[in-house]
Amino acid sequence: MMVSSSLRLQPARLPALSAAGGCSSLRTKRCPVAFASANLSGNDLSLESKVGTLLDTVKWDDKGLAVAIAQNVDTGAILMQGFVNRDALAETISSRKATFYSRSRSSLWTKGETSRNFINISDVFLDCDRDSIIYLGKPDGPTCHTGSETCYFSSIEDILEPSQVTRNELALSTLYSLESTISRRKAELAESQDGKPSWTKRLLLDNKLLCSKVREEADELCRTLEENEDKERTASEMADVLYHSMVLLAVRDVKMEEVLEILRHRFSQSGIEEKKNRAKG
Repeated sequence: MMVSSSLRLQPARLPALSAAGGCSSLRTKRCPVAFASANLSGNDLSLESKVGTLLDTVKWDDKGLAVAIAQNVDTGAILMQGFVNRDALAETISSRKATFYSRSRSSLWTKGETSRNFINISDVFLDCDRDSIIYLGKPDGPTCHTGSETCYFSSIEDILEPSQVTRNELALSTLYSLESTISRRKAELAESQDGKPSWTKRLLLDNKLLCSKVREEADELCRTLEENEDKERTASEMADVLYHSMVLLAVRDVKMEEVLEILRHRFSQSGIEEKKNRAKG
């Protein structure tokens, strides 16, 4: 999906919307964004105006709705899809909690208001046509009412060609498919082993071997730079480093999502500052 614009959200940047700020009619295109505080500063008034202008640019359908897709900011996983109207998007921008419009109840609802599994919004993106929206955020827990991490775990391939083994696999990117495979190999270690173990299982069972491979592959990656090898060689060695490092993470019961979350938090500070903070800790 092409992205042409985004609204960057900062903590506590927007005051809370008042309960009375909603539109009386779902079809209303230009209902004002009403804020709870009657004593807004000049900056707040300017921001309120910008939000209102932004909402005017969304191409709402004939019912005043647009599709909103919630995506995990760290894993990239598509969590769920819902519908939003002008008020729902304004509430999401203000509260930083993913908020939708219920067509059956004709009212706003915030994901997690019952389960407490909120989706905490980091950013909101509009597509190039401004008729669909991405809520980019961090979920507090499982998103799906079934208890699944996401609402997308029914593979068309499995439906068209069902296997004898019942599977409940999430729609995963390459990185997380690899992590899932490594996790399965680790779980299989508790079962009786027939024949020669896979390379992944050997690494999981032998910390010394695993650490030696991480060091070896990291050295080979560095040599592609030092010896000016081609880009394909660098990509191949990086793949080896990544795979062996992810096996080490599995041994330590650390998820890639935890690693990426730490990286995301480091975006806002310099590397020098971050290292100083680590030393103090």
